[in-house]
Amino acid sequence: MERSFWCQGNLFLQRHLALPRVAGPLRGVVASSPLMPVPLIAIVGAPNAGKSTLFNRLIRGRHAIVTAEPGATRDRIYGEFHEDSLRFRLVDTGGLSGELDTPISQGIDRQVRAAVREADGVVFLVDVRTGVTAMDQEIAAWLRRAGKPVLVVANKVETESLRISAPEFFELGLGEPIPLSAEEGSGIDGLLEALSLLLGEPCPATSEQPADTPAPIRVALVGRPNVGKSSILNRLVGEERQIVTDVPGTTRDAVDTLLERDGKRFLLVDTAGIRRPGRVGRNTEAQAVARARDAIRRADVVVLVLDAAEGTAAQDLHIAGHAQEAGRPIIVAVNKWDRVEQREDAAKEWERTIRERLRFAKCAPFVLVSALSGQRVSKILDLAEQVHEAGGIRVATGPLNRWLQEAARHEMGAPALGRSVKLYYATQTGVHPPRFVLFCSHPERVHFSLRRFLENGLRDRFGFGPAAIQLNFRGRGARKAS
Repeated sequence: MERSFWCQGNLFLQRHLALPRVAGPLRGVVASSPLMPVPLIAIVGAPNAGKSTLFNRLIRGRHAIVTAEPGATRDRIYGEFHEDSLRFRLVDTGGLSGELDTPISQGIDRQVRAAVREADGVVFLVDVRTGVTAMDQEIAAWLRRAGKPVLVVANKVETESLRISAPEFFELGLGEPIPLSAEEGSGIDGLLEALSLLLGEPCPATSEQPADTPAPIRVALVGRPNVGKSSILNRLVGEERQIVTDVPGTTRDAVDTLLERDGKRFLLVDTAGIRRPGRVGRNTEAQAVARARDAIRRADVVVLVLDAAEGTAAQDLHIAGHAQEAGRPIIVAVNKWDRVEQREDAAKEWERTIRERLRFAKCAPFVLVSALSGQRVSKILDLAEQVHEAGGIRVATGPLNRWLQEAARHEMGAPALGRSVKLYYATQTGVHPPRFVLFCSHPERVHFSLRRFLENGLRDRFGFGPAAIQLNFRGRGARKAS
């Protein structure tokens, strides 16, 4: 791998300014929700009916944000249920309120309708405590027109008196209501039995993907609110997969989208905008930020999205620091480039600023994009693939230790907290990120300058590029002790 790609800027202009503009969906891209081979069940209903609670219950996790605040879910959230011979995908959706007076409510409506169109069946969740509402009647009428198999599920049945009230939902004209409590887990078996009948033949317990199919590259899009993360994802996918508005904080959940391009599979994770801790307010936003940080930890590659019109901020460095702490490589995507004037001079300034301010990730590749026009957005996937490949490099023990001895001679007597550290030998213990154990004298005295020198030496010699190299220093006797 050429060093110039990773750490030198002399090819910057031709790499990032001479590329053609892209309009419309990216060529060669097939977008879908995760885990395509199995049937899809959409969960729909009015706000606060408990859709996200049921979704989390079925997938045995907390992927969707759950609060008492109506409208916590906005985008489509996907997961999978798999037990014995029954297997299906689930999509959680935002609550349908019938009000379309804001961009967010309009976006939720479009997302719900898209989920039902692609679904094989629908779970229509209603709240037994409120009884049949006008909104329930409106949703039922729409579902009948949609022509998809529907199960009416009466949620929040925690007492016998509430169970007796469940049959009143017969009047929706969609069959017998299934009573359950998503919060407590009671009645879930009845829902699963009904879903098994709705789907017909049980889904095979094994995936249709070949056993040797590599896992997709997990790419997390992170950044401050309103920098265009969801717009970039939508451009990559070629559809409105995420709701996009000018309102900061529109995205709340960390939303996974599986995308295939030219035989390569990527799992794109759009996240909520991360504000400074002191500015994070309500419980919903706090959960959204926690989901975003978790997405960073689970990612193979982190794409830090910046706003070309705003420049870099301290919070951008803070977000990049989360990726560094998690040992994840970073790609910097400067969005809204179409709004910048005198782009050639601005590009040079952006390069200088990023290299200067992101010192701990100074080899991170970056690209100037416009989600609005599609300009160079596909370059993000190219860089993600290359960065991920670099993080998977394995170095044989022989070449690794020849390099270490050269480095040791070069740094002989280098100060480390006032004393020198002798380097003996090294071994690689893992990839993604590349991990190395270096045996030396006085590991507690290793200075950060020596650590940085060795990391840079590994990048130059073996082509690790911007991979988040992890070095663990041990005393010479540690190997025998272990």
